[in-house]
Order: sequence, then C-alpha cells, then structure tokens
Amino acid sequence: MTDKRLLQTLDYILNYSSEAGIEAIAEAVVRRRRDITVFSAVGNMPDPQRMAREITERINGGIGINIESMKKSVQDMIIKLLREHAPELNDNQINELCQAWLPDRSVKTDTPGSLPSDVLLSMIEQFVSFSRGEMQKSVDSSLRNEMGAWPQRYWDAFPPVVRRIISDYLKDKTAEKEYKSKIAIALGL
Repeated sequence: MTDKRLLQTLDYILNYSSEAGIEAIAEAVVRRRRDITVFSAVGNMPDPQRMAREITERINGGIGINIESMKKSVQDMIIKLLREHAPELNDNQINELCQAWLPDRSVKTDTPGSLPSDVLLSMIEQFVSFSRGEMQKSVDSSLRNEMGAWPQRYWDAFPPVVRRIISDYLKDKTAEKEYKSKIAIALGL
C-alpha cells in the first residue's frame, strides 16, 4: 500500500474525523461504489467523473481550454458512450445520468431539478414529513395558504431520481439511514 493519498485518507479517517466527517466519507464511498457498479455493468466504459477530473487537472496544468467547452465535450462523450454501451437507456435516463455526473451548478431557473440543493433538501423534508403524517397542521395550512396544493408542486419540482428515493422510503422499501444517504448523494451534498 504505497499510494500516499490512500494512506493520508486512512490516517484522517482513523485519527481525525468527526462523526459528521465519517458520515460524509461513508456517503462518498456509497456513491463511488454505485459508480463502479454502473460502469462494470455497462462494460469497459470510462468513468466520466475520472475523465472530468483528469481534464480539470490538465486545465490547471496550463492547458488553456474553456471550461464550458470542455464540460460540453465531456458531456457529449458521456452521451456517446452511454448510447453505445447502454442502448436500453432512453434520452431522459441519459440526461439524468449526465446531470448527476456533471451537474450544472450555475443554472438557477424554475425548472425541475434546477433548485439549489439546500432548498430541495428542505422541500424533501417537508414533503416526507407531510406524507408520513408527521407534519404539524399549522405548517401544512401555512404552506397551503402560500402555495395552494404544495405537495403536488413539490413532487413536480423533484428530479426523477429523488422521486424514486422518496417513493421507496415511503413504501418502506428503504431504511431511514439508507434513504438519507441516497438523498445526500442525489443532491450532491
């Protein structure tokens, strides 16, 4: 085990990390395992996150390339690879994977999936609290006065991957800890 970064990471985990740090590390491991599983299931497809990281390193190393055009190139490459190695995926699934692997943090519109992560997390917590019958009536009334049929509006604003995670949790297909981990990963927290 001569990888210096691995040794530093292990040292940090074993000697310095707090409980919150351990949770963040565990979520990162879950996300990385998911990515590895996806790539091994599809075949010898390159890891888009690794490709993006390598391109960023090249840019930081002095290659003067516009980041947006580079991101577009990586996204085009991801789409091409997915169409080649996973033809069963439809356009929506491909776009969802592209957004998950290369999120566009600069876009702030009112379209579903473009809300900031902290806003989405708050909406998710309210929606789940309401759906499980745990929300105070005064909070529900306030939201309804302000937004009308807020549960449907929230549901429509959630990205498809978040809807699936919430549905599984509400149907007791997912334990609370796993649910929270999946939400954090889906929101990039």
